[in-house]
Amino acid sequence: MTGPLTPDTISPKLQRIAKLAKEAPDMAFRSLAHYIDIDWLREAYRRTRKDGARGVDGQSAQEYATNLEDNLRSLLDRAKSGTYRAPAVRRVRIAKASGTETRPLDAVRIAR
Repeated sequence: MTGPLTPDTISPKLQRIAKLAKEAPDMAFRSLAHYIDIDWLREAYRRTRKDGARGVDGQSAQEYATNLEDNLRSLLDRAKSGTYRAPAVRRVRIAKASGTETRPLDAVRIAR
């Protein structure tokens, strides 16, 4: 595949993953890395909100974009080699507005 990904070109990959998941709901995917390429990551970055909170590493979208191609290549290499590890998540319960009920909130732990 050449050129930038568009909703039309990224959709078949997502549809294939969704189809596999639907056909075998008890199956756990060991890796989806073979579906990911640099164009996929570039499109994923394009679709993210740039005015949101900083990432768990404390880096803003603007800082990440400063060296975007190298950052995406590094991320892709780590994902495909198996060295990428998502940050640990801790679930906590927070009070709802009523004050009598709680709801779960997944809080990302930052290891420093």
